[in-house]
Amino acid sequence: MTIDITTEYIKLDQLLKYAGIVGSGGNAKVIIQNEVVLLNGVRVTERGKKIRSGDLVIIGEQEIYVRWGNIS
Repeated sequence: MTIDITTEYIKLDQLLKYAGIVGSGGNAKVIIQNEVVLLNGVRVTERGKKIRSGDLVIIGEQEIYVRWGNIS
């Protein structure tokens, strides 16, 4: 899946909510703390990690590519 952002970055927990992976910030926190999130191939445990255009976030089988673009 590709997510378009119009800001310099989006925080990891916000990205997971925006992409519909989790329903709440609490759920995002649990997933991130369980060390199942990869950012560009590196395991991430920081929920406030800044995700920028060009980054690839992987959670299990789900891939989220982030790009800068206009949201219609």
